[in-house]
Amino acid sequence: MEHHHAIFDRHTVRLHRDRAANTLDDVSAILEEAADRLIERLDDLTRSFPLALDIGGRGATASSLQMRGIEVVSSDLSPRMARHVRDRTGTLTVCADEEFLPFAENSFDLVIASLSLHWVNDLPGALLQIRKILKPDGLFLASMPVLPTLAPLRAGFEEAELALSGGVSPHVSPFPTLRDCASLLQRAGFALPVVDADVMDIRYRSGLALFRDLRAAGETNALTLRDRRIPDPALFPAALEGLAEKCGDEEGILSLPLHLAVMSAWAPAPTQPKPLAPGQFTTSLRDALGSPD
Repeated sequence: MEHHHAIFDRHTVRLHRDRAANTLDDVSAILEEAADRLIERLDDLTRSFPLALDIGGRGATASSLQMRGIEVVSSDLSPRMARHVRDRTGTLTVCADEEFLPFAENSFDLVIASLSLHWVNDLPGALLQIRKILKPDGLFLASMPVLPTLAPLRAGFEEAELALSGGVSPHVSPFPTLRDCASLLQRAGFALPVVDADVMDIRYRSGLALFRDLRAAGETNALTLRDRRIPDPALFPAALEGLAEKCGDEEGILSLPLHLAVMSAWAPAPTQPKPLAPGQFTTSLRDALGSPD
C-alpha cells in the first residue's frame, strides 16, 4: 500500500533498476569498490556468518560474500535485476520489496545492504524488519549515500531552473545525514549501533558522463514530486554548466565524491554486553584514581 507522504515513486525505482540490469557493467567498478569497503568490516570480527541476506546489492555484494565462504540469499525490488544477480552469482534470488521483506524472523546471521536503501520510503519500518529477520546477535551492515553527495548537481539544477522558469522542482534525491542514520538504527531497536563516515573519490570528464553512470546504475530521479513535464531544452545544459563551475578543475575534470554512512549494528541478544545503569559501578572512583584513604 502506498503512503500518501511517499517521497519516492517505488514503481519508477523498480523500472529504473529493471533498465539498469543491462548496463551494470558500466558502473561495476564503483559498485564493487563500495561492496568491498563494506564487507571488509567482517574481517575485523572473529565470528562467522554462515547465511547472509544481500538486499539490492546488484551482484557486487553477493560475489564478495561468496568469496568469504558465506552462503547468500539475494533480494531486489526489480525482477530483471534479481535475474541478473542470480545469473551472475548463482545465488538463490528473490524479487522482494525492501519495505515488505518476505522472510521469517531469526532467519539470517548477516543482512547486508550496499548502496541500496536510499530509495526506501519507510526506512524505519525497513530497518525494523531487518532486525527481526536477523538471528539474535546477528549483524546488520549497510552503506548509504549521505549529504553532501551530489550537492553541486542539486545546486546546479536549482539555479538553472530558477533562472529559466522562476521556480524549482526536485531533480536529485534527498540524502540523510550521518546523525539521521545513527538515530534510525537506535529507533529500530538495534544493539551497539555504529555509524562511520567514508568517502569514495569519484571523478568525471563531463557532467554527461555522470548522468550516464547514474542511469546505468538505476539511480536517476524517482522522486514522487518530480516534474513530469518535458523540461526546458536549456535546463540540462545550464545545469551542467553550473556543475562544472562548482566542482570542475582547469582541465574540466569534475570531482564528485560519494559520501557514505557505513552502518553496523547487532540484533539484540542476551549475551551482549549491557551498559551499566547509573550508580551500578564495580570500582569506586577513589580506587580507580588511587586516592589515599
